[in-house]
Amino acid sequence: MTQTTEAPAATDDPQARVDTWLADFAAAAAAGDGGRAAELFAPTCFWRDLVSFTWNIKTVEGRDGVADLVNARGQDTAPRNFATTEAPIEADGVTTAWFEFETAVGRGTGLLRLNSEGGWTLLTTLDELTGHEEPQSERRPKGVQHGAIKDRETWLEARQREAEELGYQTQPDVVIVGGGQGGIALGARLRQLGVPTIIVERNARPGDSWRKRYKSLALHDPVWYDHLPYIDFPKNWPVFSPKDKIGDWLEMYARVMELNYWSSTECKSATYNEAAGEWSVVVERDGADVTLKPKQLVMATGMSGRPYTPELPGQDVFRGDQHHSAQHPGAEQYAGKRAVVIGSNNSAHDICAALWEVGADVTMVQRTPTHIVRSDSLMEIGLGDLYSERALAAGVTTRKADLVFASLPYRILHEFQIPVYAAIKRRDKEFYDRLERAGFRLDWGDDDSGLFMKYLRRGSGYYIDVGASDLVASGDIKLAHGQVRELTEDAVVLEDGTTLPADLVVYATGYGPMNGWAAELISQEVAEKVGKIWGLGSDTTKDPGPWEGEQRNMWKPTQQEALWFHGGNLHQSRHYSLYLALQLKARQVGIPTPVYGLQEVHHLS
Repeated sequence: MTQTTEAPAATDDPQARVDTWLADFAAAAAAGDGGRAAELFAPTCFWRDLVSFTWNIKTVEGRDGVADLVNARGQDTAPRNFATTEAPIEADGVTTAWFEFETAVGRGTGLLRLNSEGGWTLLTTLDELTGHEEPQSERRPKGVQHGAIKDRETWLEARQREAEELGYQTQPDVVIVGGGQGGIALGARLRQLGVPTIIVERNARPGDSWRKRYKSLALHDPVWYDHLPYIDFPKNWPVFSPKDKIGDWLEMYARVMELNYWSSTECKSATYNEAAGEWSVVVERDGADVTLKPKQLVMATGMSGRPYTPELPGQDVFRGDQHHSAQHPGAEQYAGKRAVVIGSNNSAHDICAALWEVGADVTMVQRTPTHIVRSDSLMEIGLGDLYSERALAAGVTTRKADLVFASLPYRILHEFQIPVYAAIKRRDKEFYDRLERAGFRLDWGDDDSGLFMKYLRRGSGYYIDVGASDLVASGDIKLAHGQVRELTEDAVVLEDGTTLPADLVVYATGYGPMNGWAAELISQEVAEKVGKIWGLGSDTTKDPGPWEGEQRNMWKPTQQEALWFHGGNLHQSRHYSLYLALQLKARQVGIPTPVYGLQEVHHLS
């Protein structure tokens, strides 16, 4: 007779079950008893920690992974006071529970999912450091000192003095290279934590990285997905933000958040003095070199490196205009011209549509299949449960949505995405049929998991359709396929001999690796020491294995001491800036930060 272990009865009180699990986990973790903690988890399980236990951004998998993490970090972390913050919810055999907890150095939030076998997924995050909480709500600053005070220094005078002294009489603890959305979001976090920080940006104004792009550029992500820390977009802000409107918002934000933002400043070099534990960062400001001596250096130059333009025979003889999409000035000056856009992802579609609108004759060269998803379908099916008015009405705040998304382990995230994109494929079948009849080569990802996985794995290979696909389907935007063999004086020639007459060639050909910025600013040796940035190690197209389980080198310690990388879309800039800021703050004030699971380097770029 075979003996079986019965699953807990369906009538079991979910609150009692969660309370028991949390109490048992807290006790085992605090004791550093990995084996005891692992027994609380299902055989297939995932624990994602954002800084609270690991001083890292790290996911462990399986009971062995749980045991190893608890054995290594449980006692030092000293977790305690686990308590649910709302009633657990049961659905489809899974109990989901939000909780809060404390550690030896701070307070955190967690999200637990239990199935019949035990803990299935666990998210733990560090929200604040004890004694270094942000000055908000009941801790907000008074703003003025009441009373009669001789020689009073006003807020403006203090702010001006700080701006004049920092980087000259006093040194920043952190230098952020790059003043786009990532650098600004992180700078705001650090400002609230009291970490002296300078943001170095070559452009003249915050937001110029958006303003200087092609005229038709707009965010393809909806407003609910794109808030910055502390200040949400107003309730009447458009769903999709034009580039110049975003630029103005970033400029306003940098000002009201009192960031030390060095615009029109070029970062020329950086070297790390290991013995002194500080960087020497040389920047050119106001026509003179300034040497900054921060303890920490953050590269916030986006999730890519410099624009990549292929070297092709005939580029030197082509008589028309040619440039990368990043330098595209806008369509207006090309009205009536013959334009060839090489590439078929977001920028290529946007630029092709804008050129068509002004009367250019436009051909898109599709070199590889591309994933297309209509904006309306993505918003409703892909994002609606977390980032929408519907989500807000259901009590899903931006913070809660970020944590829900963060709680889904990357190892199994594609399993949640596959049915989403299958539903989109069914809903928009006629749309996709029209594209294929026009000759467009569609791609749904290596495992049909769609846009988000493509973004996380490789950061490319897709277009969120806001109108250009209809022009491709109708033939208004012409379509050609294959690699480019050469340019002539007035044409683009493909490998199969197809000749495309051209007055303009736009290379929508992507960007180099992100650690290329480190090679340029610091050294090739440091770039290789850090290794490839971005991707999960999924062993899918452009994301080579082995499996990493997290974004390579993003928002966490790297193999180069005191060098960090921050970037991604507005959602990631908002969400992960908190955890990077807490890591930097802890180092500033001398809190021990033993890193669990420091990422190994498997690929140089």
